[in-house]
Amino acid sequence: MSLGDWLFSLFDGLGEPGVLLCIFVLFFIDAVIFPTLPEVFFLLGLDQNPTVSFGCELLFVAILGELAGIFLLYYIVKKIRVPTRVSRIAEKYINFLVVSDERIILVNRIAPMIPFLGAFIALIKTWDPRKCTFYIVLGCVLKYGVIMLAGNFFYGYFGSDTAQTVMLVAIVAVIVISFIASYVRKRRAGLES
Repeated sequence: MSLGDWLFSLFDGLGEPGVLLCIFVLFFIDAVIFPTLPEVFFLLGLDQNPTVSFGCELLFVAILGELAGIFLLYYIVKKIRVPTRVSRIAEKYINFLVVSDERIILVNRIAPMIPFLGAFIALIKTWDPRKCTFYIVLGCVLKYGVIMLAGNFFYGYFGSDTAQTVMLVAIVAVIVISFIASYVRKRRAGLES
């Protein structure tokens, strides 16, 4: 059994409600605790029913999971006493990025540079949580909408096995390119400051 087959077998037998619950939990965990490669799991969920309607349900649940995780972390950081020095370090870090306002959330979808986004939203005093919510939702719709549409295209024009392989390779390539872009942006910003 290949790695792709093993990954795709994780959702076998759960049915659509189970897949939706898993996607919610994985996106929640990704936003709060540690990265879970949500792109891969979104694709795995789409494999259960590669239709636009189920893809939209996955997208909705992914947005809910991410918002719940990000704003739980936001709430926790707001309620604890974070030393002023930590807030200054967070602000200094954000200020040396290409974009230093809430729009960086969209850039973060392509080149992940802000881990634990909920904590940053709480620490950066100039950021408006409502604007952040807008950019989080917009980023989810754009990124996972493209994955959904590409998945539907590949499932429609290729066999299921070929579509799975092509989509996994594409997602891994996007993740690798994102990390490289993130590294290059950080290096350039560090050298310019």
